[in-house]
Amino acid sequence: MKVIEGRLPGVLIVDPQVHGDARGFFLETWSRTRYEAAGIRGDFCQDNLSFSRRGTLRGLHYQHPHAQDKLVYVLQGEIFDVVVDIRRGSPTFGQWEGVCLSAENHRQVFVPKGFAHGFCVVSETALVAYKCTDRYHPETEGSILWNDPEIGIDWPLVDVLLSEKDRNAPRLRDVPPERLPTW
Repeated sequence: MKVIEGRLPGVLIVDPQVHGDARGFFLETWSRTRYEAAGIRGDFCQDNLSFSRRGTLRGLHYQHPHAQDKLVYVLQGEIFDVVVDIRRGSPTFGQWEGVCLSAENHRQVFVPKGFAHGFCVVSETALVAYKCTDRYHPETEGSILWNDPEIGIDWPLVDVLLSEKDRNAPRLRDVPPERLPTW
C-alpha cells in the first residue's frame, strides 16, 4: 500500500496493493493495522454506498458537530472527488483538493474531520463506497455551495445534476461561524 500526503493537511491518498492475475484481482479496502500504520486512525462505525449516473454532483457536505473522518473509494465507474478545508482559523481555510477515483485505479481518499466533501460522476454511472467515523446526524449536517466562486473548484463537468439541498447551499462565507469547525 502506498500513501500519498495530499496538498491539504490531513488529506491522504491511498493506493492499495492490488494482487491480480488472469482470474481478476484482490485488494484490501481496509485493514485497521495496516491503515493505522499509514496514519489513518479513524474508528470507523458506518459504511455508506452511493449509486449515481453521469453528471451527478453530490456535495459539498459536512457535519458539525459530530464531524466524520471518511475513507472514500469507487467500486464501479469514475468520480472526481473533492475535499475543502472549512476549519475556521486554518491556514488552508477555503482551499480545495481534487482526486480522480475509479474502479480501475482503486485509489482511496481519506477525508479528515473539518473538511467538506463532494464528488462528481464522470463515467456513465458510479458506485461509491465510504467509511465514516461517526454515524449520520441529519440535525448537524451542513452544505457548502458546490460552485462557490471564492473556493474555485475546477470541476470536470459544468452541466451537473444536483439535489435541491446542494443547489441551494450557501457560499462558505455565508455559513454562520458557529456552524463551522475550528482548526
